Amino acid sequence: MPDNQQHLPESSAQKASRKASSVHDVTAEKPPFGARFLTDEKDVWSQNAWDHVPPPEGQEEIIAASLARQKAAPVPEEDKLKYNEKPAKHWDNFYKMNADNFFRNRKWLHLEFPELVKAAEPEAGPMTVAEIGCGAGNAVFPLLTANKNPALKLHAYDYSSHAVKLVQTNPLYSSPPIGTIQAGVWDVTSSSLPPDVQPGSVDIILLIFVLSALHPHEWRNAISNIHQMLKPGGLVLLRDYGRHDMAQLRFKGGRLLDDNFYVRGDKTRVYFFELDELALLFSGAPAPQASKTETKTEVVEEYDDAPDSEGASPNHTPAPSRASPSPAPQAADNVATASSPTSLNAFVSRPHSPTFPFARIHPVLQQPSGDASLGAGGDVRHPLFSVERLGIDRRLIVNRKRQIKMYRVWMQGMFRKLIR
Repeated sequence: MPDNQQHLPESSAQKASRKASSVHDVTAEKPPFGARFLTDEKDVWSQNAWDHVPPPEGQEEIIAASLARQKAAPVPEEDKLKYNEKPAKHWDNFYKMNADNFFRNRKWLHLEFPELVKAAEPEAGPMTVAEIGCGAGNAVFPLLTANKNPALKLHAYDYSSHAVKLVQTNPLYSSPPIGTIQAGVWDVTSSSLPPDVQPGSVDIILLIFVLSALHPHEWRNAISNIHQMLKPGGLVLLRDYGRHDMAQLRFKGGRLLDDNFYVRGDKTRVYFFELDELALLFSGAPAPQASKTETKTEVVEEYDDAPDSEGASPNHTPAPSRASPSPAPQAADNVATASSPTSLNAFVSRPHSPTFPFARIHPVLQQPSGDASLGAGGDVRHPLFSVERLGIDRRLIVNRKRQIKMYRVWMQGMFRKLIR
């Protein structure tokens, strides 16, 4: 036990277990956000992490100052091309510089995405799961290890050839206990699908900190390819960076490529999403109001194993809320579509906060997509997906030794390919 924890008083916050996922069924009247809640400020140093913590007093001023500082010293125009031209090369260098043991296995996947658990059950039958942006395999290998379904096929793709080599040299890759696994180099923004995947053949696609690594002008290509790969009714399970996350506010001058889009010191890129941007990307409409409602629940017994901080890589992130899997929701009937009264034009014309210098919704999402002919799918006309679950995972990560508070913001969602 750290020295500064030896004399902490007993409190209800010292043991708490999570009872629900970080996000919820958007049709639920009372979204069951279950987590570890900070109900007494004196307990703040008793845990490594607190969930769904509202921004502290003065946070808006901190955000505004950080964004203004970044806006005043962006990446020079002449340097932007080198960061955007060959992003796979920078990820190759990243994986070469970091041994595969740098990355933590995503053992939380089965808690946040119970659909993966169902796919791995013995009687699930033929199931195909593809992870796009697989990195060193820290999602697919925990899935493979837990798999009990002999008919489960796992595909792992990354546009970094070195990342794919890390997957292919893992002992589990050559000798999977049950099921099969296939890894290959593929860019989700390319004009064709992977050679080993037929259109409409994938049941579940996993996107963990992937869309944020793409240039905003590449998003529609990616969504088109993802849509083309999935079976009708297939699922996209997503987790990514959220707007005004601590990592965004920490960027200094010379890192800003575009509004909310940055280049890290290792030359990899990252975008920080708004909830509505993800909803617009997949469904063509803003996020359902239920996604923006957070309901606190009482603190119950909790695990004390959350890491203190996050590395630069999207593969090295703290686990989301430890949660008991909630039942998979049915298709969301009340999700707005591009033709519904909640139109895109009406939405993006809403005034933005004058406090922050960046656009709330990226301009690329304010352009009509119906005329586009992108990706292997050839068309991104909405609606393509329904929003099944979507929410913001806000957490206070605490470095107890250094008495530092870090406010994190992540987006998490599940989208279902519409049956036409």
